Amino acid sequence: MAYYNSYDPKLLDGVKRIHCIGCGGSGMFPLIQILHARGYALTGSDVEETKITQAERAMGMTVTLGHDAANLGDAQLVVYSAAIHDVNPELQAAHAHGIRTVERAALLGYVSRLYPHSVGVAGTHGKTTTTGMIVTMLELAGKDPAAVIGGKLPLIGGYGKVGGGDSIVVEACEYSETFLYLTSYLGIILNIDNDHLEYYGTMGKLKLAFQKFALLSRTVVFNLDDPNTLDVMNSIDRPVLSFGIENDARFRAVNIREYRPGFYEFDVEELGEHFAHLRLNVPGYHNIYNALAMCCCVRPLGLQPADAERAAENFKGMGRRFEVKGECNGAVIVDDYAHHPTELAATLKTARSLGYQRVIAVHQPFTYSRTKALMQDFADVLRSADQVVLLPVMGSREVDDGSVRSEDLAAKIPGSVVVDGLDAAADWVKAHAGKGDLVVCMSCGDLYKAADKMVEQ
Repeated sequence: MAYYNSYDPKLLDGVKRIHCIGCGGSGMFPLIQILHARGYALTGSDVEETKITQAERAMGMTVTLGHDAANLGDAQLVVYSAAIHDVNPELQAAHAHGIRTVERAALLGYVSRLYPHSVGVAGTHGKTTTTGMIVTMLELAGKDPAAVIGGKLPLIGGYGKVGGGDSIVVEACEYSETFLYLTSYLGIILNIDNDHLEYYGTMGKLKLAFQKFALLSRTVVFNLDDPNTLDVMNSIDRPVLSFGIENDARFRAVNIREYRPGFYEFDVEELGEHFAHLRLNVPGYHNIYNALAMCCCVRPLGLQPADAERAAENFKGMGRRFEVKGECNGAVIVDDYAHHPTELAATLKTARSLGYQRVIAVHQPFTYSRTKALMQDFADVLRSADQVVLLPVMGSREVDDGSVRSEDLAAKIPGSVVVDGLDAAADWVKAHAGKGDLVVCMSCGDLYKAADKMVEQ
C-alpha cells in the first residue's frame, strides 16, 4: 500500500490533481482551501451534504456524495481524513492502482512548510481558543495569516483561511501523534493532561510525544505553571518563551481582576517590565493562560504589544467554546466542547462565576475508554453543578463492550438524571429549566444538536 505518512520531500512533486476522501470534515476544509488557492485541481467525496461541501462546490470543486472507486478519476494523489478506514472503496482503489495516499494531518504538515512563520498550537486543553486568539491578532494587524482551526472563528467565517501572508497558525492535535507531522517556527504547549491514554497507554508515552513535538519546533512557547509540561521542557534544547501566572515566567499575568462577573483584565509583564494590558472579551480564568500564550508570539511574528491588546478586546470566542445559543423558557443555553474532566471543571467554574441562580450541566460522555478511566474525576467535577443531565456515552471510534454506561456515572452524582438521547435531553430542559438558569451543554460529540433544539425559535 502506497501510504506516505512519513516525510517524503518529493510527495507533491509533479502532482496537479488531488482527490480528497471525507472532504466535508471541518479539518479537511481549510486544507482544501489552501490547496485550491495554490492551483491544485481538486475532487472530493463524503457521505452527506453539508455547508462545507456546498462551499467546496462554490469554489468549483467536484464533490460526490457516497464513496465509489470511480470518484478517483485521474487523481495523482489521494488525501483522506482520519475517519476513513482501509475498507473504503476509494482508498482501496488508490492502493490497487498505485496512486499515492496520505492522511490529512500528514499533508497538512507539508502545506505548513510552505509558510516561513508556522505556529503549531498544542496542548490537552485550550488549543482551539488559543489558535483563534493568535489568528485574530495576526488578522487585525493586517498580516493575512493562513489558519487551520478545530472550531469556527467568526472573524474569518469558518475553520480556517488561505491567507496571503507568510504565517500559518495550526491547531496541533496530539491524538494519534498527528501533531508530529508539523515542523513549527513556533511550537506552543499549553498544558499536558491525562487524555488519549487509550492510544498512548501511559502518561510517560504521552509526554514523550510532546517532547518530540517540541524538538520539531524552532522555538517552544510553554506554560511554566503546568507540571507535566515542565517535565517535558526540562530536557529540550530549543529556544523557549515561557508564560504563567503563579511562577516567574518570561510573560506573566499580574494585577488580575474581574471587570465583570467571569471576565478578566490584567497586566502582562515581560521579564518584570510592562508589556501590555489585556481585557478579555471571553469569560473564564483559564483564558488568561491562552492569552499569555498569544503574547509570547508577538515579537517572533513581528508584531507589537498593542496587537495583543487589540486581539484580546476583539476576540469573542470560538464556535462551541462557551457559545451562547439562545434561551429556553428564559434560561440561557450554552454549548461547549468540554469532554475531559479538567475542561468540564473550567467550564463549570466559569458558569458559576456568572451569577445565575442555577447551573444545569447537560453532558454527553465521549468514548467508552475515557468515561471508564476517568469516571470518578467526571463525577467529582459534575457535582459542582446544581443539576446534572446525562446522555448515553457516544462511542465514536470505539466499540461498545458493555463495560460502562452513563448510569454508572449517574450513580456517583446525587440527583442526576439519565435521558436516552438528544431529543430527550432537549425535552428535559424545556420541561425543567427557566428564568435564572444557565444550561451548559458539554461534549465534543453531537450534543450541540440538542442545544439547538432547546433554543426557542
